[in-house]
Amino acid sequence: MSIVSRVASNNKDIVITISERFDFSQYKIFREAYCDCNGSGTDFYVDLSKANYMDSSALGMLLLLKEHADKLAGKVIIERPNDAINKVLEIAQFHHLMTIVR
Repeated sequence: MSIVSRVASNNKDIVITISERFDFSQYKIFREAYCDCNGSGTDFYVDLSKANYMDSSALGMLLLLKEHADKLAGKVIIERPNDAINKVLEIAQFHHLMTIVR
């Protein structure tokens, strides 16, 4: 499975781990990973340490997640993207929209 979500150890935040490809074929699974999370102040951690590819549709999915988090007064934190994915995020200026932790 290329997308797995779990509740963080603080029992509030959500960790979404993405493996291999992050592209439009993952849209439904990615959306299901967070759409039922409606707790105020919930932060969403997107772990990209196991991802090796991300395209522009994945950027759009991250923006939808940010929109969802904003409604909850939460944040999106992108964790451990590889160099290629980090370059995509930099070109798209995502560091202005969400926290990226290398």
